Amino acid sequence: MSTQQAAPLSEAAQTRKAVSNILKGSAGNLVEWFDLYVYTVFAAYFQSHFFNSSDDLQAGLEAMAVFSTSFLMRPIGSWFFGRYADRKGRKAALTLSVTLMSAGSFAIAILPTQDVIGLWALILLVFIRVVQGFSVGGEYGTSATYMSEAATAKRRGFFSSFQYVTLIGGQMLALLVLVILQNTMSKEDLTAWGWRIPFAIGGVAALVVLWLRRSMEETLSSDQLRAAHVKVEGEAQPGTMKLLLTKHWKPLLICIGITLGGTVAFYTYTNFILKFMNDTSGIAKTDTSVINFWALFIFMLLQPVYGLISDKVGRKPLLIWFGVTGVLFTWPLLSTLSGTKDPFIAFLLMLGGLLMVGGYTSINALVKAELFPASIRALGVGLGYAIANSLFGGTVPLIGAALQKSDQVDLFFTYVTAAIFISLLVYIFALKNKKSTHLDVEQGNAFAAKAAAKGAAKGAAKDDDGTKARVDA
Repeated sequence: MSTQQAAPLSEAAQTRKAVSNILKGSAGNLVEWFDLYVYTVFAAYFQSHFFNSSDDLQAGLEAMAVFSTSFLMRPIGSWFFGRYADRKGRKAALTLSVTLMSAGSFAIAILPTQDVIGLWALILLVFIRVVQGFSVGGEYGTSATYMSEAATAKRRGFFSSFQYVTLIGGQMLALLVLVILQNTMSKEDLTAWGWRIPFAIGGVAALVVLWLRRSMEETLSSDQLRAAHVKVEGEAQPGTMKLLLTKHWKPLLICIGITLGGTVAFYTYTNFILKFMNDTSGIAKTDTSVINFWALFIFMLLQPVYGLISDKVGRKPLLIWFGVTGVLFTWPLLSTLSGTKDPFIAFLLMLGGLLMVGGYTSINALVKAELFPASIRALGVGLGYAIANSLFGGTVPLIGAALQKSDQVDLFFTYVTAAIFISLLVYIFALKNKKSTHLDVEQGNAFAAKAAAKGAAKGAAKDDDGTKARVDA
């Protein structure tokens, strides 16, 4: 395939363009994850309206089961949106995903409870969460792809880290809304109707992002988009499962392995830990909200720092940092946390866990994006992430709640440690540091000048396992 090349922009112009596109892309990511996390943050207040159990632990377990159900749709969402992004463009896919998330948030905000429509309340809640799981399944892979492609080569780790800045920011904003409502409303009002407020906020914010994303620049060139719809005899088309499974199955398996331990640790230290402190440690809900907010705030600010470090030393050392510290310190941190009632000690323990996880969160999206060429990147990244996330990350709250209820929380510590160890083996044996990647050799459309330059170039071939990128000469 031939492709027109454009005169390269200056480094300053590339940086300005990258900042603009990253801000627009990450704003949508922020809202998507806010809408997703609002459910778990406010579950303790609305669970009595949808679940019949009078036992708080049992009702919480049922609420987390619904949360985990939404993860079942993530692989399907990743397949749909990944294919869509590789064939129709990143911008179109990101716009569609945030539209679905907005609709889901508005729906929960006005959803009647079981006192009004009986069992239908739970059925509709599950359906809405499934739709939102489908949406966020597409958001991760497409957003990771877009932000990696939109970043400048020298600061790719720094710029792409903003995916998790906004992902964490979404959870932090959900906690901030919880803290504000806890301090401005009575517990009775918050339980009766106040829990609907954050879902309404998320819906409105998503509409604002929908408007912003209209001005995003597409990172796929017009030639790449046209090529996705041209059938060549004997060759799989871009953005298809056939191409992914025949040419890029090894990177797909590596992507799953990279994600497995990281997603378990991430959901343990950012999501389940709120319920863990309430039910196991016995710390008051108002205290755990503040603990989570400030720990996540520091964690969020550290993501670009980790990203910058990766631009200097490579991606692999940071992943190994997470793997080694996670294996060594997960059990001591969580077991100590289960026995403390001091909010400040709990804050330090949670922050310690997050400092470990930062080695994964800050760069994992970029590492996965670097494994695939543009023709299959959104599908490969999204599906690899979603498979591991659905099987392991999304089930963390459910597994943790079940082991809490059966008084076997020690087994949960073992589960998290084992998951991290498996990924550590992948980091050590399947990744190479500072190796030339697909993103290094591709001519990024995001940095092309608007005027078309003269001439064209041919692409270089890929090897069987898809580890060599297509190069525009």
